[in-house]
Amino acid sequence: MAIPTEPIGSIPRPPTLLDAMAGHERGEVSDTELAAERDKAVRDTIRLFEQTGSPVVTDGEQSKPSFVTYPIAGLGDIAPGGIIIPFADGHQRQLPVLTGGPFRYQVHADTYLKAALAHAKTPVKQAVIAPSALSLLYPPAGLDGYPRDAFLRDLLNEAETDIRTALEAGAHVVQLDFTEGRLSLKLDPSGGVLDNLVAVNNQVLQRFSNSERSRIGVHTCPGGDQDSTHSADIDYAGLLPKLFQLKAGNFYIQLASETDPERVLAIVAEHLPDGARVFIGVTDPINPRVETPEQVRDRILAAARHLPADRIGTCDDCGFAPFADDTSTSRDIAFAKIRARVEGTALAAGQLGL
Repeated sequence: MAIPTEPIGSIPRPPTLLDAMAGHERGEVSDTELAAERDKAVRDTIRLFEQTGSPVVTDGEQSKPSFVTYPIAGLGDIAPGGIIIPFADGHQRQLPVLTGGPFRYQVHADTYLKAALAHAKTPVKQAVIAPSALSLLYPPAGLDGYPRDAFLRDLLNEAETDIRTALEAGAHVVQLDFTEGRLSLKLDPSGGVLDNLVAVNNQVLQRFSNSERSRIGVHTCPGGDQDSTHSADIDYAGLLPKLFQLKAGNFYIQLASETDPERVLAIVAEHLPDGARVFIGVTDPINPRVETPEQVRDRILAAARHLPADRIGTCDDCGFAPFADDTSTSRDIAFAKIRARVEGTALAAGQLGL
C-alpha cells in the first residue's frame, strides 16, 4: 500500500477484562489473574487487527487504565482534585494533582510494547502520553521542597525515556498523544497555555536525532470519550500552526468528524513542516455508523487536492476507548471501521496511481 495507514491506539476492552479490572480493584482478582486477562485481551486485539489487513497494529491499550494515566498508576505522590476536563455531553474527567516529588513514571510504554510484540506478526505502533499533559499535574500553588523547575526536569527525563525505550524495543513509530492542545485554547483563548505545552513537548523532542524523529509522531483531536468531545467547538486555525512547530516527523490529525474538512486541509497545507507527513483521520470513532471504503477513499482524494500524495497517510480520528471504562463503542464496530480505513486507503492509492 503506497499510502501508509495507522491506528491511533485504543480499542474497547472486552467485558472479561473489564470485569477482571473491577475485581482487582475490589481485591477479588489477583495480580496474576489480571495479568492473564490482559495478555489474553492483547493477543485477541492484535489477532483482530491483523485480520483487517492493517499494515500496522497496536495492543489496543488493553493494559492501560487510560491513555494519560498509565505512567502514574500506583504513584504515591498524587491525590484527587486536579484539572477537570468537561465534555460536551456534560460528563467530566479529572486529572489527579501532584503532592510531592521526585516525579517518576511507575511504568514505561516499552512494557506494553514488548508484550504486544510477542503476539504480533506485523509492525507495532506505540502510543505514549505527551509530557505536556503530565505537566498539568503540578499544582498552581507549587510544592514545598519541590519547585516546578525540578518537576519539569524530572518529567522531561521520564518522557524521553518513555519514547526512547519504545523506539529501542522495536516500535514501528511512537505517537505522542496531545489531545490537551485543542482543549487548552478553550481554557485560555489567548494561546499562552498552548505555547507552554508546545514548548514542553519540544524540550523532549529536541533530544532526538532527525532519524529518530522520523519515527515519532504527534496526535491531536478534540477528545473522544463516551461518544463526546471536549473541544470540537474550538477552531483548528488556532491550533494547527502551533502544532506544526513540534519537532516531529509525523502528525495525526482528527478530520473525519470536522464540519469543514476542506478548510482544515488548507490550513494543514499552509503550515505542514517540510519533510513531515500528515495522517488524516478518515473514520470517526464516536459515530456508530461504519464508514464505507468509498467514503474513506473520497476523504483521501480530497486531501490529495491540497497536499502532495506522498506526504499523506490515514488514521482514525482518535482512539476508540482512551479510558478503560468507556464502553460506548463495541469492539466489532471499532474493527469494522479499521477495516474500512484499510480498504479505503488502498482504493485511494490505486486511484492516485500510487
